[in-house]
Amino acid sequence: MRVSTVGIVRTIVVAGAFVALEALCRFGIINRLTMIPPTEMVAALWQILASGKANADIAFTIVNTLTAIVLSIVVGFLVGAALHALPRVRRPFEPLLTAYYAIPVFVFYPLLIVAFGVGRTALIVMGAMFGVVAMVVNTLLGLDRVPPVVDKTASVLKLGAAQRLILVRLPAAAPHLVTGIKLAVAYSVIGIVAGEFILATAGIGKRIAFGYHDFDNRTMYGMLLLLLILVMVVNGALSLWEKRLHQRFGQQ
Repeated sequence: MRVSTVGIVRTIVVAGAFVALEALCRFGIINRLTMIPPTEMVAALWQILASGKANADIAFTIVNTLTAIVLSIVVGFLVGAALHALPRVRRPFEPLLTAYYAIPVFVFYPLLIVAFGVGRTALIVMGAMFGVVAMVVNTLLGLDRVPPVVDKTASVLKLGAAQRLILVRLPAAAPHLVTGIKLAVAYSVIGIVAGEFILATAGIGKRIAFGYHDFDNRTMYGMLLLLLILVMVVNGALSLWEKRLHQRFGQQ
C-alpha cells in the first residue's frame, strides 16, 4: 500500500471515529457527565487558549517536559555508549534494563517528594526516569547493529576512537538512536503529565485533575485535546525523521 493511500485510510478512520463519537454524545448514548461531543472539546480548547487562563500551566508542563526529555536522551545515550564500550559491565546490567519498565516508576514518588519537594524538580526527575532506559536500550541496539564493514572502513582510514564513534558509528546507528529519542519523548511526557496528577501544584495534568474532580468536563477534555495534539505533532515529526533515516541506511 502506498504511503499516500495509508494516509488517506488513516484520515478516514480518524474522521469516522470523530463523527461516530459526536453522534453518540449528541444522541445521549454517551452521558454528558462522562464525555462531551468532540466539537465541544475543540470549542473548549479554543476558549481556554483565547482566555490565557491556562498559559502558566501549559508553560509549566512544556518546560518540565523538555528538560526531562533532554536529560533522558543525553544521560541515556552516554550510559548506553559506556555500556557498549564495556562488555563486562554491560552483562550484569542487561537483565535490569529488560525488567526496568516492569516496575512502575511511581513507586518512587514518596522518595522524590522527600528529596526534592512537591514541585518542578521532582517532576523532571520522574519524567527523566521514565525516558532514560528507552534511550539506553536503543543506543545499545544501534551500536550493536553497526555493520562490521563500517569498523573496517574506519580502521583503513586510521581514525581514532573518538573520530570513529562520532564520524562513523553514530551515523550508522542513527535510525535506532532516533527510535530511542522517540520513545524517550513519549515516556517522558507520560512521566511528567501523570506526575502532575500527584506531585505538582500546576501544569496540564493538574488542571485536568481539577477538571475531573470538579465535574468540569469542558476544561478537562479541552486540556486533554491540547495534550493529544501536542504529542501527535511531536511524535509525527519524529516518526517521519525515523522513517527517512531507515530508508537512507536501507534498514526496515
